[in-house]
Amino acid sequence: MAQNLDIAALRALLTVSETGSVTQAARLLNLTQSAVSMQIRRLEEALDKVLFDRANRKMALTRAGRSLLDHARRICAENDAALARLRAADAEVTVRFGLPHDLVSPQMPHLLRALSEQWPMVRLQLASRRSQTLRRMLDAGELDMILTTEETPGPEAEVLSADQLVWIGAQLGRAFCARPLMLSIEEGCAFYGAALATLEAVGIESKPAFDGQSDEMASAAVAADMGVAVRLSRDIPPGCVALGPESGLPPLGRSRICFYDTGRLTGDPVEGLRALIREAYA
Repeated sequence: MAQNLDIAALRALLTVSETGSVTQAARLLNLTQSAVSMQIRRLEEALDKVLFDRANRKMALTRAGRSLLDHARRICAENDAALARLRAADAEVTVRFGLPHDLVSPQMPHLLRALSEQWPMVRLQLASRRSQTLRRMLDAGELDMILTTEETPGPEAEVLSADQLVWIGAQLGRAFCARPLMLSIEEGCAFYGAALATLEAVGIESKPAFDGQSDEMASAAVAADMGVAVRLSRDIPPGCVALGPESGLPPLGRSRICFYDTGRLTGDPVEGLRALIREAYA
């Protein structure tokens, strides 16, 4: 039959061996001297070994005691690490997390569901902004982690994946034929510059289809055939379609989905969140 070692007794063994005194060990362990002596005695009886040489005034380990010492140190360390991990897992942690609107669906609902099931102690404070704004907020210490869509990621970015940029227009629409081409893209959008540069390279004149800072309005204008826009291939709004080469519009490049992390937050729950983000957007 397997025999179990008493961790409290092993801790008493360690403390007495380090101090050389039951009195000092009792003070450090917040126990009485008799309690420490009893723990040592019970451990010796359980092992049928003498662990301390009590002939001298200073408590010195016997050969059997020295053999047990390293095991006791590792067992106590593992015990303390397990308790610390469980206590950390129970503590609620708030993570300020930002991402652009085009990365919200369909990944975020699945990620949030998995997070609530696996790491319910993680509380996300979500912010949806343009990628450039998110980078500034991260640098200002207003966010802990962000996702961005960028053609040229920063040196501290972790690139999770790349997605093709596509022109989008209304279903059965004809706005892509108009010249100048009407662009239903907010000027602050990360894809605005790419769209202008690509059109200028092939000599297609363009002009804004609306004046505003609303993604919903921009998408509505495209769906109403008032203009075209640029989106990730995975993010086609309702009422819109991706425009192929037959539209006569020049091909666009690819955008990188990037993960930025300040690294300020630690612990298993936060590592769990990081793993879920990487899995969702890989």
